[in-house]
Amino acid sequence: MEEVQESLKLLQEKLKVFNEVKTNCDQAAEHMKVQAQNTESNIKEQFKKLHQFLQEEEEARITALREEEEQKSHMINKKITGLNRDIATLSHTIRAIEEVLRAEHILFLQNYKTTVERVQFTLQDSQLVSGALIDEAKHLGNLTFNVWHKMKDIVSYNPVILDTNTACPVLILSDDLTSVKRGEEQHLPDNAERFDCWCHVLGSEGFKSGTHSWDVEVGHSRLWSVGVLAGSFERKGDRGGQFWDIMLADGLYIAESSPWSITDLSVERKPQRIRVQLDWNRGKVSFSDPDTNTHLHTFTHTFTDTLFPYIFNGDDTLPLKMLPRKISVIKGEDDLDDLVVDVDYYILESI
Repeated sequence: MEEVQESLKLLQEKLKVFNEVKTNCDQAAEHMKVQAQNTESNIKEQFKKLHQFLQEEEEARITALREEEEQKSHMINKKITGLNRDIATLSHTIRAIEEVLRAEHILFLQNYKTTVERVQFTLQDSQLVSGALIDEAKHLGNLTFNVWHKMKDIVSYNPVILDTNTACPVLILSDDLTSVKRGEEQHLPDNAERFDCWCHVLGSEGFKSGTHSWDVEVGHSRLWSVGVLAGSFERKGDRGGQFWDIMLADGLYIAESSPWSITDLSVERKPQRIRVQLDWNRGKVSFSDPDTNTHLHTFTHTFTDTLFPYIFNGDDTLPLKMLPRKISVIKGEDDLDDLVVDVDYYILESI
């Protein structure tokens, strides 16, 4: 009988676990619907801005074309009016000369010079002036490229986008997934990627090679840390794992890494932005103040794991923000050189 009761107890415990898992799955299913709706809404809003830009750009270029057409049509019509007047004058003069030719020879000589001097024309008077036609090359040449080039003023590129599915429930992300603030705990699915104890949120992309850089606006936040952590970092509980960051707490700046190595930093000017530079191959993570070009700290380590950018925001009043890079187009000195899209000093794509 005791054996049966023990088996029953185990089954009841298993049923309880299954019910908890099902509840979490139900919650995840509902959360996915909300995610899909919000994401669709944000996509539409972004494309609405792009459509508006393209529409305004199209209208501006057609207006410029019509203004040129009106200006040059006025010039041509003025030219035509003058030519009509000159044609009439010439026709009259020709008829007058023909009449003189039919008159007596002496009368012709007396009147010829006077008749011809009535009108003076040159070959240039009968030609179109330079630039009289529509400059099609100006309006159509590299049209899509020029519009795209201008579009860079309304678009931004963020080297790091935050992953909502990793965010601790007390962290709230902006719609564009570039800033995070602390708030009331949200009822979110307890998915495997999400931190449940550490108040962290990760970047959506991990790095296992190469060099990478991003800026975080910390502003006047009083409690924060920014840096990188290993993909094997435990998301559940407080066991943690490998990380490298700098932190502001109680007015003190520190550099910390696992296993709990802490270095006090001497910071003369409170940074408003922190630049994180990762050189995975050389095993370096550096931190600096980009506004003053002041180096803050560098970690050296032989990396073996994928590293993810991360943010911890312990201030419930101010957000921390991943900052965009400036986009520019660079053309080589040689016409045969490639055009490249440069994001600050990092090349995104070569054409």
